[in-house]
Amino acid sequence: MNEKHCQGCGILLQDQNVLQEGYTTSLDNDLCQRCFRMRNYGEYQVVVKSNEEYLKILETVSKTNDLVVYVTDLLNLEKNIEEIRNMMSNKMILVLNKIDVLPKSVKETKLIQYLESKDIHFEDVIVISVNKNYNIDTLLKKIKYHQTSKNVYVVGHTNAGKSSLINQLIHNYSDNNQELTMSPLPSTTLNMVHIDINEHLTLIDTPGLVDVGSILNHVDEKMVKKISPKKEIKPRTYQLRKNQSLVIEDLVRIDYVEGEKNSFTLFISNDLRVKRFLNIIQHDDLKDKNKITYQVKYDEDLVISGLGFIKIVNKGVIDLYIDKDVESFMRKSLI
Repeated sequence: MNEKHCQGCGILLQDQNVLQEGYTTSLDNDLCQRCFRMRNYGEYQVVVKSNEEYLKILETVSKTNDLVVYVTDLLNLEKNIEEIRNMMSNKMILVLNKIDVLPKSVKETKLIQYLESKDIHFEDVIVISVNKNYNIDTLLKKIKYHQTSKNVYVVGHTNAGKSSLINQLIHNYSDNNQELTMSPLPSTTLNMVHIDINEHLTLIDTPGLVDVGSILNHVDEKMVKKISPKKEIKPRTYQLRKNQSLVIEDLVRIDYVEGEKNSFTLFISNDLRVKRFLNIIQHDDLKDKNKITYQVKYDEDLVISGLGFIKIVNKGVIDLYIDKDVESFMRKSLI
């Protein structure tokens, strides 16, 4: 009997063990039970995958000469973009997705210049919004221009919008009625999925690299939905003096411990609650979390993986209290 894979996540279908990945009640079905329940009932079953499996897939892609489309989330630009680029010798287009969640005042040219200043070689860099169907036509033209064969691989971290992008390309340009399973939670795509857009183009969706340091991996499903912006972010700016602090939900505490009056602008979901404290000594909120001290230079962003970033205008010293497994870092200001 021929093997059959789930059209939603790519996993090999099986009807023998309800506890194993790929279970379906009948091999006549096109979806595994996990994808079926996710699509129809909004139920999400966590699947733990190691990045070692994903890296093997990227190694396989690297052995081809095919074009790669690398999708990244503008709100959560990865620290290791260069590392991902260097894993593959293929031609590559960098796609900066989710421009719709950044303020309209943000200029695309500035975002592209920021990436180009890192001196990482891409055949092209393009800003898009899958949700708004923005620049998808231009992206397809770039894919056609750079592709070396019919096959084009789509790679990126979990929750960057890879499957959403492919679904949009199917909807816009194909008679194919296949649809990839989408979710705001990590590890939705489990294996490579081939989608024929037309006779000249087959997109291959790959499992997302799990950003182990993302805050999304350390909160419950309700908070994941709260953290993930659904519309344009309204930046919140706080003028802080020494010994004042900001607390975001029960997730993050930022103490401004040294420096002149400073401006902190938060680029995070509008749904997240922020409290400002005028004296760090008078409250103990989140002091039990892991503490990291940063020496901030002029015009830097504090990036909290999966949450967004905070633009800090002047130099100073901050203490960040956060879950020990969540990654944070400083970078030159994106905006």
